[in-house]
Amino acid sequence: MNGYKLFTPEKAGSIEVKNRVIMAPMTRCRAIGNVPNELMAEYYQQRSGSGLIITEGTSPSPNGLGYARIPGIFNKSQIDGWKKVTTAVHSGGGKIVVQLMHTGRISHILNMPEGAEILAPSAVKAAGQMWTDAAAMQDFPVPKAMTTEDLASTKAEFVSAAKNAIEAGFDGVELHSANGYLLEQFLSPISNVRIDNYGGSIENRCRFVLEVVAAVAEAIGKDQTGIRLSPYGVASDMPHYPEIDETYNYLSEQLNKLGIAYIHVVDHSAMGAPEVPAELKKLIRKNFRNTIILSGGYEAERAEADLQSGLGDLVAFGRPFINNPDLTKRMQNNWPLSEALNMDQFYTADEKGYTDYPAYKA
Repeated sequence: MNGYKLFTPEKAGSIEVKNRVIMAPMTRCRAIGNVPNELMAEYYQQRSGSGLIITEGTSPSPNGLGYARIPGIFNKSQIDGWKKVTTAVHSGGGKIVVQLMHTGRISHILNMPEGAEILAPSAVKAAGQMWTDAAAMQDFPVPKAMTTEDLASTKAEFVSAAKNAIEAGFDGVELHSANGYLLEQFLSPISNVRIDNYGGSIENRCRFVLEVVAAVAEAIGKDQTGIRLSPYGVASDMPHYPEIDETYNYLSEQLNKLGIAYIHVVDHSAMGAPEVPAELKKLIRKNFRNTIILSGGYEAERAEADLQSGLGDLVAFGRPFINNPDLTKRMQNNWPLSEALNMDQFYTADEKGYTDYPAYKA
């Protein structure tokens, strides 16, 4: 497979990648006390053969720490912890961006530090439950509808976190506006029932997302700023609405005007969600002139086909990277992929099912 476009260099903004195999962001819950650690540095270094690593969702503030043991990047110990990770990845010849994920209403107070609040565009409760280390599974609570002051402070937290990321040695930042978390909650008329300038029309529902993107791009450079979108996704109680295509048409046009490095489009149909229509993927491709990362149930052959057709420029692989730390080499050399994958260890706290998957031995 050495002749594949998948294994050739490319650029995403100012980020030069040695191949087009991207490691997708995956929550792994190993950040004890919400601080990145040596175990995480080892995990990411093992996977530095990819062209670019996108980290697990990382909170820009205490309010965004919805899940147990997810990392943040809003204090010094977290910045210092991430420096270990970025140093390890760079020493392995890789590039790494941090995914900034504010969970919004997909949260529980038992997973958050004292004084934190569960914020969302509107006081609309998400259906479902989440794990808490203190009391096992718990229902999602009703979130607090964000005030004008909350909007301003949350945007400032994203900017501060992006600056912290550059200080920690990251090559860029990906804003998580997918999977039903805070930024996507603004996009949907079901989770966002505001009647001010941030709700109602498509333009208003996209406003906060675009303001955050613009502010982060101004703070660290548009060539180091990306965003993840999941049109037609249903994760975290995001039902479909009639204007999905229109919403992402408008959003991708506006993101193009901002000139950011990339849009990362995730299609969750491989995990049972509805497929993102091919026409919508083509529309986003047409609207956005910079790099497109495609993600969702890919293997090498289909990735190559979508690169050759021009639908995307880079392709992100998720679960195969868990049990194949050397996934890029395996695909490039046509070596078999490991089938050993223990889903019970996806979100546990130690090295089991995390750093103990071996590289291929020919």
